[in-house]
Amino acid sequence: MATSNEDTLPEGWEARKSRSTGMTYYLNMHTKKSQWDKPDEPAPLVDEGDDTPSQVQCSHLLVKHSGSRRPSSWREENITRSKEEAMEILADYRRKIVEKEATFEELARKFSDCSSAKRDGDLGRFGKGQMQKAFEQVAFSLRVGQLSQIVDTDSGVHIILRTA
Repeated sequence: MATSNEDTLPEGWEARKSRSTGMTYYLNMHTKKSQWDKPDEPAPLVDEGDDTPSQVQCSHLLVKHSGSRRPSSWREENITRSKEEAMEILADYRRKIVEKEATFEELARKFSDCSSAKRDGDLGRFGKGQMQKAFEQVAFSLRVGQLSQIVDTDSGVHIILRTA
């Protein structure tokens, strides 16, 4: 149960009442850790001493193929390329990014089969359990600014860029 002073809390905190003591405690909405002392600064996104963030922000470039969960996109109504062809296309995009022939954002905007192409591939912030398992495992293992190898999911094949 929230208390009336909740609106004066820094971002990312929620006031709760202990069922056992009736006292107010404070929950970090990112890490789900609680504390008795009223916080005076925004809740940290990661647990101190824990290298795994509770959320990441990533962009991706998706190339769908005929075996994708939904083999259509804003670019193509009926995608017929094979998975191998999709991987070759994506490998070429990745090479262009690494060799600085093109930026991730411009390739995602032009060629990604995801609606996030309108945002240069940006998926926004997401936590664990919000993406397909293979995608999530890679996204959370990347360092900020790091580009993944090709990631295969039910949606198609992706390259992921961790942005925050």
